[in-house]
Amino acid sequence: MFMRASHRVYPKMPPGKKGQAASKASKAIPTEDRGAVSLSSKSNNVTVRVLAKPGAKFNGVTDISPEGVGVQIAAPPVEGEANIELVKYMAKVLGVRKSDVSLDRGSKSRNKTVVISGDVTVDSVVASLQREISNG
Repeated sequence: MFMRASHRVYPKMPPGKKGQAASKASKAIPTEDRGAVSLSSKSNNVTVRVLAKPGAKFNGVTDISPEGVGVQIAAPPVEGEANIELVKYMAKVLGVRKSDVSLDRGSKSRNKTVVISGDVTVDSVVASLQREISNG
């Protein structure tokens, strides 16, 4: 017998179950937010969205905007050199150990997320970044 592929029977979703997975995923974790710098209440770490500019002549924080913190890095974007330099530079600017700074997202992108653990607050991170802008 010959059956067409278009006559396949798929099981129906139970009533009220459509879109339920999407609604769970869209629930945001509460955060303390200062634009590009935020505090996750889940992990209690400060996250910084970074707009990296590798291959610069020197390291520096260029600006802070709602989209991210502009950071120029004096290392080429080859084999993770710029990422390593970014972590070292952020630790120096924020006055924390290198082990307290980690790259969470964006290892191969200019848009990165850096996580700072330890004894820091959103306000202290923003103040340190603004101080670095004014010194640069």
